[in-house]
Amino acid sequence: MVAQRELSDAEVDRVFHALATSTRRDILRRTIEREQSVSTLASEYEMSFAAVQKHVAVLEAANLIVKRAEGRERLVRANPEMIARARALLARYEELWRSRIARLDELLAETPAPTADNSTEDPRTEEGD
Repeated sequence: MVAQRELSDAEVDRVFHALATSTRRDILRRTIEREQSVSTLASEYEMSFAAVQKHVAVLEAANLIVKRAEGRERLVRANPEMIARARALLARYEELWRSRIARLDELLAETPAPTADNSTEDPRTEEGD
C-alpha cells in the first residue's frame, strides 16, 4: 500500500471546492465506476460541453480525477489515491469530533444531578412574606 501523506492546506481547499457542487460530485462518481470521455460525461448534463469541461478541470486541479488523451478524445478516470487521502482526512476529523463528544459525555456524567433538597426556588417566594 502506498504511504499516505498529509494533504496541504491548499490541497484540502481544492478538494472541498471541487466537491462543493453536485455536478462535480456526480462526475467523480461516474468516473469511479469507469473511465469515460469528456464528451460522454457532457451528454448527461443539461449544460454546454464547455461548462462540463470546466467542472472536469476543477476536479483535475484537485487531483481527484486524471485526464488522458486517446486520439482526439480526452478520457477521465477517478484518482483513487487522492480520494483515499481525502477520506483519511475526513476520518481524522470524525475521530476528533467523536473524542470531543465522548469527553463531553464524561463531563456530563460527572456533574451531579439536582436533588430535591438543592431547591432552586427563590427564598423570597416562601409563604409568609
